Amino acid sequence: MCLLRIALGGGLFNQSVQNPNQQTQLINTASALSAPTLLGDERDAILAKWNQLQAFWGTGKGYFSNNIAPVEFSQENPFCRFKAVGFSCIPNNKDEDGLVELVFNKKEAEIRAQQQQLVESLHKILGGHQTLTVNVEGVKTMPDDQTEVIIYVVERSPNGTSRRVPATALNNHFEQANVKSNLQQLGVTLTIARTELSPAQIKQLLQNPPAGVEPVIWDQAKIDNPDPDRLIPVAMVGFKELLRRLKVQDQMTKQHQTRLDIISEDISELQKNQATTMAKIAQYKRKLMELSHRVLQVLIKQEVQRKSGFAIQAEEEQLRVQLDTIQSELNAPTQFKGRLNELMSQIRMQNHFGAVRSEEKYYVDGDLLREIKQHLKQQQEGLSHLIGIIKDDLEDIKLIEQGLSDNVHIRGGMFS
Repeated sequence: MCLLRIALGGGLFNQSVQNPNQQTQLINTASALSAPTLLGDERDAILAKWNQLQAFWGTGKGYFSNNIAPVEFSQENPFCRFKAVGFSCIPNNKDEDGLVELVFNKKEAEIRAQQQQLVESLHKILGGHQTLTVNVEGVKTMPDDQTEVIIYVVERSPNGTSRRVPATALNNHFEQANVKSNLQQLGVTLTIARTELSPAQIKQLLQNPPAGVEPVIWDQAKIDNPDPDRLIPVAMVGFKELLRRLKVQDQMTKQHQTRLDIISEDISELQKNQATTMAKIAQYKRKLMELSHRVLQVLIKQEVQRKSGFAIQAEEEQLRVQLDTIQSELNAPTQFKGRLNELMSQIRMQNHFGAVRSEEKYYVDGDLLREIKQHLKQQQEGLSHLIGIIKDDLEDIKLIEQGLSDNVHIRGGMFS
């Protein structure tokens, strides 16, 4: 995100003078703003104010003498008030990556529809050599119905190896007059080599303020840089440049929002898949439980057939006694069943009183309520588990008794 700091105002002679022409230009500008001698009367003071207004706005011509040409006021002059300093990301692409940015005066949909024809046209502009291949790295929308296309060119050597054409070499080729005219016919308005800046270049950019920006403002911008390792100050002079950066910022915000929407849709789809998977896992668990019960029934029947004709062993008799004891404990009024009945009665009584006396409300502490629920849940699980065991054991006992009775009848028939 661009961080802007509007710098309204500026000094008069803070810009360093590098040569006599610049010094003469600065003197003429000062004369046009402070002491014009064009008319030789009080109207020169009005002319001076008008020249000052043009200089502050950054446009127009400042007349100050009959013998000297007027001063051209541009937005780069040191007196222009409409200036801003923002921050842009430092490029991190290497020259050997070969990335070159082409700005087309066309919409993204049109570029994507004609992408193959565009690649073929660029290949022809590069000479149509069979050893060169044009590749598109990315296509991105820009403000004012423009589109940014990132390309790189791969060159294959006779021995079979390949390399990317350096970005500077490719951009220099595009900057040639005849090549540039061909690119303009395709709708290209700007070509930029995507290369990183060397430490010496960054140091030079930071030490030398751009034209029209005072050193004090530039130094303050370097201090306000939120991330000097990734961002660099960039001068913005005039409302057009500020508007352009604002449009770029809006475009990037829309792209980020689009990406967030895509991620949100992916997360929603993953959540649906997770819910479906969890449901299938629960279904398979139930099926596994059913199969386990069926296997257990088969084992029980097999065990009954194997022990058919044998007397009840001591371990089985002991197990039956334990089951009878558990059943009696469950049915005892003072044990679990009685306590559950008591709790249910208290709950019904509280609900009855709450319905009769709706104006009086009683609240149970949350922690205590959770403990009661947890205790009841454990008791219910224990009861369900015991009841299941008792039912299974009763069925086993019935099967054993049935097997014994059949065995007695068989033996009686044999002796008779």
